[in-house]
Formats: sequence, C-alpha cells, structure tokens
Amino acid sequence: MRFAGLALLLATVAVAQGGPDIAAQKAAMQKLSFLVGTWTGEGTAYMQSGPVKFQQTESVQYKLDGLVMTIEGAGRNAAGAVAFRAFATVAYDDASRTYHFRAYNDGRYIDTNLKVLDGGFEWGYQAGPANVRFTMRLTDKGECPKPARSSSATPRRARPLK
Repeated sequence: MRFAGLALLLATVAVAQGGPDIAAQKAAMQKLSFLVGTWTGEGTAYMQSGPVKFQQTESVQYKLDGLVMTIEGAGRNAAGAVAFRAFATVAYDDASRTYHFRAYNDGRYIDTNLKVLDGGFEWGYQAGPANVRFTMRLTDKGECPKPARSSSATPRRARPLK
C-alpha cells in the first residue's frame, strides 16, 4: 500500500511540474524530415590505423511517433565485408531548445548537440586535443555533397625559435 501511495504522489508531482511539450518536440524534429529515407554513397572513416574507404548505406527513420530519429549505417569494402558500422539517435529537448545527438561505433559512443542548418545540420566533438566538426548541407538537387564536410582542428605544440 505504501508503494502505491508513493507512486501516486510522484505522479502528482510530475504532473504539477508540467511535462515536456510534445508538440514542440515533434515540430522541431520535423526540421530534419529531409533526412528520412535510405542514403548511399562513398564514405571514408578515419581510424587509428588510417583512412578506410567503403560504400556506405544509411537508413534514417523516425521512431516514437516522430520524437526520435534513428540513423543506422553500414559501410562495405570492395570485397563486400563490413568495414564500418554506426548507429545514432537524434532527439529534441524543448526545455533547453537543443537537439541531442548520440552516436555509437565500435563499442564507443559520443553525446553531443546537433545544430539544424537550412537544408542541413552540424555536429561535433572533442577527441583529445582535436576539435572535430561534421557539416552536411543538401545541394539544390536535394543530394548530399560528396563528401559531406568534416574538419578537425588539432592544436600543435609551439616550438621555440632558435
């Protein structure tokens, strides 16, 4: 009986505080609707062993009635073997007015913000001293440029002048 009373109390507090604005979240997520579908093209992943080239396929879908977007990709090398695989989610937080991007690859993940641009998006992360940014904007024909732009600014250690 105590558990039922506690659950009712917590539910009442949650309702009194107000919940998320589902309509605002769905509207914000619709700004990414141009991504929904299957995308294919050449890709390159920069691994510790060096660059790996592959034929990439990305499947982008809405889940949870449009509140979450999933992105699942696999890159296959010339022999057809999987050379790169990743999975990501995008969701909008109406309270902070930010898009949250979480991507998984090879047992690792990153959490970062995603910025919606006109016909595109941008996200990035810190990798040690490197600041990595990925920017994608569709062309006038609605295609992803090859390749989408990725940049890394790695600070270099200053050497004393002699």
